[in-house]
Amino acid sequence: MDQAPGSPTGPEEQRPPDGQSLPVCYRHPDRETGVRCTRCEKPICPECMVSASVGFQCPECVRSGSGTGHAPTAAQPRTLAGGTVAADPRLATKILIGLCVAMYLVQLAVGDRFTERLELLGQAYVPLFGSVEGVAEGQPYRLLTAMFLHASPIHIIFNMLSLWWIGGPLEAALGRARYLALYFVSGLAGSALTYLIAAPNQPSLGASGAIFGLFGATAVLMRRLRYDMRPVIALLVINLIFTFGWANIAWQAHIGGLVAGVITGYAMVHAPRERRALIQYGTCAVVLVVVVVLTLIRTAQLS
Repeated sequence: MDQAPGSPTGPEEQRPPDGQSLPVCYRHPDRETGVRCTRCEKPICPECMVSASVGFQCPECVRSGSGTGHAPTAAQPRTLAGGTVAADPRLATKILIGLCVAMYLVQLAVGDRFTERLELLGQAYVPLFGSVEGVAEGQPYRLLTAMFLHASPIHIIFNMLSLWWIGGPLEAALGRARYLALYFVSGLAGSALTYLIAAPNQPSLGASGAIFGLFGATAVLMRRLRYDMRPVIALLVINLIFTFGWANIAWQAHIGGLVAGVITGYAMVHAPRERRALIQYGTCAVVLVVVVVLTLIRTAQLS
């Protein structure tokens, strides 16, 4: 989806074709945007937005200096959410995809012994190990490791394509650290809700909970930027139809991840500048506390 930056032109030259109401980013002509650089007034998309004292600036204006007599290096590029602009804005997404693919290859090589040791399981007797296994048996790591396992080729292909399409642009808009925090908080929330509601002997695995969290945060970001919400709403409805209409899908992980993603995403893009980091990471901490509480409640029920 990334394209090489085009030559900087005036806002008039970046108008979309007739019939479209929004201009397009001067560096990414395929992306509509309602935001302009406060200095040069070029249209800029979330990936190109750098937080300024008032509004946002484009990367070129940031590199040319702050306009207050400071050296260009004094103005560090920032994303919409206040994160650092990285040289590779999709690096974390690539690493997450690489981890999931590597884990799946290990699953294929080692077999059920590996998968059944790490998949999400509340409490059940596992014949392969000859013992009762699960989160309730002192294995809370399953809430995390299940996020990197997949059940079939179509399962991992679908999830990794979704992660690339949704996660890449969102990572560029939030910044690497905030994006990873959102990803893991959403995934753990999905695992916790599955552990709380699903049958204790029902195994669950997959990155869908975390991906639904990214989906929810993307919807919040699009609303924040006043983009057309109809495509994301349509995609959400389609995914929810599959969630509740397809057999063997842990809908609890999807819903838990989606709710956590919306809450955390809202904090990421709406936090006031003066308390931005406190609110953003504080919200992540609160969601994690909820995850721990739900886990303790379910463990007490099964003990």
